[in-house]
Amino acid sequence: MDVRARLLSVNVGRPRPNPWKEDLGLTGIDKRPVDGPVAVAAPGPKGTGAVALAGDRVYDVKNHGGDDQAVYAYAREDLDGWQTELGRDLANGSFGENLTTTGLDVSGALIGERWRIGPDVVLEVSCSRIPCGTFQGWLARKGWIRRFTEAALPGAYLRVVEPGELRAGDAVEVVHRPDHDVTVARSFRAVTTEPELLPGLLAAEALPEEIKELVRRRVRV
Repeated sequence: MDVRARLLSVNVGRPRPNPWKEDLGLTGIDKRPVDGPVAVAAPGPKGTGAVALAGDRVYDVKNHGGDDQAVYAYAREDLDGWQTELGRDLANGSFGENLTTTGLDVSGALIGERWRIGPDVVLEVSCSRIPCGTFQGWLARKGWIRRFTEAALPGAYLRVVEPGELRAGDAVEVVHRPDHDVTVARSFRAVTTEPELLPGLLAAEALPEEIKELVRRRVRV
């Protein structure tokens, strides 16, 4: 276990108007660190707005939420890099992440990798974030979707394997690494800018079924 890997913060969304997708009305991208323990449980299928963290939810129910996108994690180290590039402070939660980590290569994690966080919770890496208009509008940065895609540091969505409680300061231990080379960043590049990587994604059994179907349609396997 890498003793440096831990949660810097656990972040829960505050509903706010979404002027970047007016058909949705609200967005939950405004995530703020919370004190004390936060209950975590599998939210069920996509379509209800439910996510894993108690007190949080999503409003774009077609594209977000559900078991395969139950928790979103982003590395503080990557936020620091963006902070330098953007020339502004980026607080924990600024990218809409539920978990801000340190000492952990989040985008370099393998699909299907499992993390034990604190004494109770086990999460499994499922897929990458895909940037959207709400994300670009939230950061108020023209061309942000393109720049974020170029960098291929998308952060990871995770599903809940064992529920429990999370809190800032919890240690993160990688307890399982599958026997393939499909990282979060690699899967992101495959579905965005490098389609030649798509066939290799099927080595990752833990990918969400909708991504597997996308791969099959594009490469006809």
